[in-house]
Amino acid sequence: MNYLRKQIYDTLEISLRRKSGISFAVNVFLTMVIFLNTIAIILHTVPSIGRKYDQFFLDFEVFSVIIFSIEYILRLWSCVENENFKHPIKGRFRFIFSVWGLIDLLSILPFFVSFFLTDLGFIRILRLLRMLRLFRVSKYFHALRVIQRVLKDKREELVLSMVFIIFMLIISSSLVYYVEHEAQPYAFTSIPEAMWWGVNTMTTVGYGDLHPITPLGKFLGGIIAILGVSIFALPTGILASGFAEQIRNQGEKRKIKCPRCGEEFHEC
Repeated sequence: MNYLRKQIYDTLEISLRRKSGISFAVNVFLTMVIFLNTIAIILHTVPSIGRKYDQFFLDFEVFSVIIFSIEYILRLWSCVENENFKHPIKGRFRFIFSVWGLIDLLSILPFFVSFFLTDLGFIRILRLLRMLRLFRVSKYFHALRVIQRVLKDKREELVLSMVFIIFMLIISSSLVYYVEHEAQPYAFTSIPEAMWWGVNTMTTVGYGDLHPITPLGKFLGGIIAILGVSIFALPTGILASGFAEQIRNQGEKRKIKCPRCGEEFHEC
């Protein structure tokens, strides 16, 4: 039984970098089902397609939920092979409430919950959770795992940059509110309303639904727009440096010595 559990764990956890074997075939199949689910969810919202193929989408949803449910049960059963979830009870609870465990659970839960609900609005909200299945693809692709590592390694810098952006947004929106409120009381009704203008200006989107008309307001708007370009470049630079570090670390493969000649070579 332990051998079977270990085999199932290895089959489900090994990524697509292994180009052959049962694990590769299983992961390719699961990846295809996830992508087809995403396409089905998108196409089902098209009225002409949704009405015509409604039964097909429902059947495919049932098929997908069965597949994902079996996978979730197998992952829950075999997760104790991982050192982080080694305890047979606590380990499985830890897996359920882990990030990937919750994503796996929430991707199938709406289907079962919908049988016990009559509130159509809440059911629609639950169905949005099906899109979480797309995040599961990152389990199988090495490139997406690199993105995860970059976000994890640079999380403190990214949080600091986002705090700084929010701080600048509050300051700029407050300034423009006090400058423009008398001239446009119907437009800049409050600081939260001015924040919509601040987001548009700092991101240089500029929808034009809110804009300053006073000379001082225009001057502030120009300064904030210029600052916005440089401020939003902060997270971009942080992510770029993170990707460069990850690529460099992967390129520096561990060197080992030949037991015969002593010559160093890169590990494959």
